Amino acid sequence: MNLKFNNQLIENYSSNSQIARVLTEDWVKMNSYCPCCGNLMLNDFENNRPVADFFCNNCDEEFELKSKNGNFSNTITDGAYSTMIERINSNQNPNFFFLTYTNNWTVNNFVLIPNHFFTPSIIIKRKPLAETARRAGWIGCNIDISNIPESGKIFIIKECQEIDKHKVVDDYSKTKALKTTNLESRGWIMDVLNCIGKIHSDSFSLNDIYFFENELQLKHPDNKFVKDKIRQQLQYLRDKGFVEFTTRGNYRKIK
Repeated sequence: MNLKFNNQLIENYSSNSQIARVLTEDWVKMNSYCPCCGNLMLNDFENNRPVADFFCNNCDEEFELKSKNGNFSNTITDGAYSTMIERINSNQNPNFFFLTYTNNWTVNNFVLIPNHFFTPSIIIKRKPLAETARRAGWIGCNIDISNIPESGKIFIIKECQEIDKHKVVDDYSKTKALKTTNLESRGWIMDVLNCIGKIHSDSFSLNDIYFFENELQLKHPDNKFVKDKIRQQLQYLRDKGFVEFTTRGNYRKIK
């Protein structure tokens, strides 16, 4: 991939936001591929489409691009809060591309987050715009990707280094086993995966996961049997190839 943007495209633009949008969207179209199926080309939708920016005509996956100047961070600014929540609840949200670039218009990180890793809990409501604002009362949102498991952050470019395409497609393919349209189930899967990710060792015990019982109880206040639910999710993750049982009450992460 050529990590440099095509600066010739912005000669007639003065707005920084327009410049960034033109350069990043052009870069994705000209350099990227579909990370879901490996198709060599992505197509762009018409301008100002409210849901997605790109689609793959081979596997029909859709992608929304978010970009920022600077380092990769845990918070990504998105659009209207109500729209984002509605999309997640309807299971119609696209996959997300997150792209970061340097001051000299060079890509340093390009990440895919599959749509089945999105839950309402990672969407953070921003304060309404002031009454003096042009869109007074409008409420935007941020995406807190710190609450997305590491397996849901699939790097295509990491710190200016391109990741092997076959690894990218394989990493995405593995996550497809976690797809579910049931938001409650998806929330539990992602939350338990996150807890596993917080354990520094590849091997861990049931008690290591029980350490997060109070945290999970706060996220799921209606469930009164959190430990039972944890064990259920560990069995599910074992069946899907994300962890394996080693001995009674002990597990190992599968990478």
